[in-house]
Amino acid sequence: MTDEPRRPSLIDLFREEARTQARVLNDGLLALDRAPRDAAALEACMRAAHSLKGAARIVGVQVGVELAHAMEDCFVAAQEGRALLDPAWIDELLRGVDIVARIGNDEDESARDAVGACVASLQARMANVTPHGAAMRREAPPPAAMASEPVPDVAAEPPPPPPPPSVSASADASPDPDAAFNLLADALRAEATQQHAPSPAPARPSASNSTSGASGTSNVAAESGRMLRVRADNLDRLLSLSGESLVESRWLKPFAQSMLRVKRVQRDSTRALDQLHETLADLKLDPRAQAALEEVRRLTAESQHLLAERLADLESFDRRSTHLSQQLYDAALQCRMRPFGDGTGGLARMVRDVARSLGKKVRWQLVGESTQVDRDILDLLEAPLGHMLRNALDHGIEAPAVRLARGKPEEGTLTLDARHTAGALLITVSDDGAGIDLDALRASIVRKKLASEETVTRLSEAELLEFLLLPGFSLRDQVTDVSGRGVGLDAVHDVVKRVRGTVRITHEAGLGTRVQLQLPLTLSVIRSLLIEVAGEPYAVPLAHVNRTLHVSRAQIEWLEGHQHIAFSGRRIGVVTAHQILDTAPPANESDAVSMIVIGDGPQTYGVVVDRFLGERMLVVQPLDPRLGKIRNITAGALMENGDPVLIADVDDWLRSVERLVAGGDLRHMQHGVAHTAERATRRVLVVDDSLTVRELERKLLAMRGYDVTIAVDGMDGWNAVRGERFDLVITDIDMPRMDGIELVTLIKRDPQLQSLPVMIVSYKDREEDRRAGLDAGADYYLAKGSFHDEALLDAVRDLIGEAYG
Repeated sequence: MTDEPRRPSLIDLFREEARTQARVLNDGLLALDRAPRDAAALEACMRAAHSLKGAARIVGVQVGVELAHAMEDCFVAAQEGRALLDPAWIDELLRGVDIVARIGNDEDESARDAVGACVASLQARMANVTPHGAAMRREAPPPAAMASEPVPDVAAEPPPPPPPPSVSASADASPDPDAAFNLLADALRAEATQQHAPSPAPARPSASNSTSGASGTSNVAAESGRMLRVRADNLDRLLSLSGESLVESRWLKPFAQSMLRVKRVQRDSTRALDQLHETLADLKLDPRAQAALEEVRRLTAESQHLLAERLADLESFDRRSTHLSQQLYDAALQCRMRPFGDGTGGLARMVRDVARSLGKKVRWQLVGESTQVDRDILDLLEAPLGHMLRNALDHGIEAPAVRLARGKPEEGTLTLDARHTAGALLITVSDDGAGIDLDALRASIVRKKLASEETVTRLSEAELLEFLLLPGFSLRDQVTDVSGRGVGLDAVHDVVKRVRGTVRITHEAGLGTRVQLQLPLTLSVIRSLLIEVAGEPYAVPLAHVNRTLHVSRAQIEWLEGHQHIAFSGRRIGVVTAHQILDTAPPANESDAVSMIVIGDGPQTYGVVVDRFLGERMLVVQPLDPRLGKIRNITAGALMENGDPVLIADVDDWLRSVERLVAGGDLRHMQHGVAHTAERATRRVLVVDDSLTVRELERKLLAMRGYDVTIAVDGMDGWNAVRGERFDLVITDIDMPRMDGIELVTLIKRDPQLQSLPVMIVSYKDREEDRRAGLDAGADYYLAKGSFHDEALLDAVRDLIGEAYG
């Protein structure tokens, strides 16, 4: 007999149960490590071990029964006051917890071997415990016998039904799937009910009811106490669609305003008609003309009344639509958010283990456990937080004897704090240790030849601390199991930069160190500064904009072959966005220029733009991954009016500036205007039914100075080439109404157009597709699968040359 196709297997259910109970046991044991007689923690651990034993017995995993039973004996003895779970005992139980999550894996033979050693160690400790009747020496009893055990609240639980003899007799026996499945499903439902109910146990409901390992592929939504597992890509799609819905709803307001102008025009026409009526009143008009004039006045008045009513309805609909779209978007965005505590479940255990290995006593504090964090950011934070905490334990908090000698309590405090502030997520790791030895830091900087001794003495404290973020930098001379390889804070800095965040390190000598991460609340929405370059809007993430400036051209100085400007007491280089994006320079130049300051340290630059368009909250729309990495661009978005805008990759901008500086290609902005107006501009027609591809190709070509016109399909493109002059046509193949092959065929058959170069850019990259396009008359065939900006631009230059001919 086989299970139903969509029903999980028994062993899969047990593995899920084992992972759930392992989290409960882990949290409970950490609480007992701080307070060994914590009744609530003991009760939670005993229940978890008991549930695990029952589930293991049902599916015939005998090693799981033995391990859970040995752990249960320890918790019962502690509950009855016959044993005290000291740190060494907690270590053994935690080792058992590590095995619990692996015992259902048939391939993990090491877990089976480890069970015997762990059970023997726990039984050896129990041998020194005063027995309480014969119950403490029994061999794994049937589940029904649990009803007679003197354990608080356990007797009230409905005992699981006795398994078939074949199940209890051997771990290799095969229980009846249907019966066992039903028993296990009932046990899991009962356990879930217990975990959802309010309980004094230290285990968090979120940690015990969701699978942390599934965060990369699914998210868990709660509604009226029910937990639903949803695919992450479905949530991303929902957020994208809700963002587009919000953008579309905002289109109604400008439309309603344009209708108000129509209303004013109609009102003026009514007044003109009234004046005409008054002028003609003294004349004796033909009765039919008089009747017609009166009818026109009546219809005009009626239409004005109807328009006013419809405008009121439109304004009401606009308010409701915008409100509902905003609610939909907020709800979709909330589905991406998870409590900060969901991503910190293993940190308390890691802090305890590292502290014990270093011989230090540490009190762990987690603040802001319920702070909502974007799912993607939370997934990225696991490794950086681990590095920061290990760094604090090894470098910051002193050994107990040292702390006592300095007048501190022998137990140090390590705090992880997460909160929302000023529209950002602020995560802080702080300790009350010794702080950072600045003299040792200076010596390490000089020893690693990162700066001269003279330079180091002039650096401020903040500048010195920034060296801790460099790759490979460590204050440890010897490599240990905890640190010394210089990958800790460097890895933190790398992840934070990837999500457009910042890292700040502060310390007080002898009092402690604080590492603070400022991160965006979500990666789905970005607060941006809109700028215009060569007539095109671009969005620059505000997290990367240090300052916006309006400066006079007289303030820009020429020094050592480069332009500079005074900024915050130092001089920074100046470059135009036209040079970075390789677009045509501006046609006219005013006395004042608009500038954004980006970068940090010596890589700080002022980038001149045509003008500022204001700030916007944009819903990030990732570019099609088949297009590859587009230089200087990271993603796209839609503005309120539905127009697309590209989001700048500021790190790419900085690299582009460095390449320009290294190659000596920086132009003086006042000399940037050549006689472009006197030269003819090459015209390109882009034909593609994909908005993303169409806009990307248009912007790439426009940035290089080409005059670009777009067509949405083959028929639209055919009408365009017959009505205007173009130097090149770039077309897709699969399009509605007329495909690219038909378009190429028509162009090459037309006597007036047959000399017009045509390039096909298509996802079809098979040899037969390429041959069909070239046979139809195409001059170039470029596959989108290998598409990137330089390939397209190189092909265009090969066909028609540079933008200005």
